[in-house]
Amino acid sequence: MANAVLQLEALRKSFGIGKPAETEVLHGIALTLKHGEFCALIGPSGSGKSTLLNIIGLLDRPTSGKLYLDGTDTTQLDDAQLTKLRGHSIGFVFQYHHLISAFTALENVMMPMLLEQGRPNAAMRESARALLAQVGLTQWENNLASNMSGGQQQRVAIARALAMRPSLILADEPTGNLDTKSADMVFELMRKISIANGTTFLLVTHNMDLASRCDRTVELVDGMIKPSA
Repeated sequence: MANAVLQLEALRKSFGIGKPAETEVLHGIALTLKHGEFCALIGPSGSGKSTLLNIIGLLDRPTSGKLYLDGTDTTQLDDAQLTKLRGHSIGFVFQYHHLISAFTALENVMMPMLLEQGRPNAAMRESARALLAQVGLTQWENNLASNMSGGQQQRVAIARALAMRPSLILADEPTGNLDTKSADMVFELMRKISIANGTTFLLVTHNMDLASRCDRTVELVDGMIKPSA
């Protein structure tokens, strides 16, 4: 598909290969996410969501099948190439923000750029400031992460995930540690960013209200995608 950001074809994942306890946890997953799509991934505990997310995030490899990211067949890449592609094409937002508490909001957003370029510069700072403005935290850019509320910290984490201008954001229970009001604010912020930037989001959530507000919901059950009704 020409406008696909992510395409999975017959993806399978097994653990303990060649051993008596060998177990296949993903069974022929096929999934396509289009440019700018905002998709929810739901499913009960043990359904394979974390395994699938690790593979999509290029943190693990499938046992068989194909994974295309921005048109690149990732199954043909070595570890160094996967790391480079992950750093440029995928942003991560987790349930716990994983900010560096002793760093300011601005410094936290700059971290992916620092890892890429090694030394801070004016262009990097301006890019981080623009991202903080996009998530509504301009006045907080010099505040330490430890002095911010949970909702504000998660907004910083979203800005950080956007630092390398990725085509795909993987958000793993990003509102799970927030109160209802903050969760709704963070969700709406991600939706606005998806529309404004054309960024594709895959949101893993147990919150069915939020899932119902996504463009599409994909349900994973026993390592397989449940057909749409």
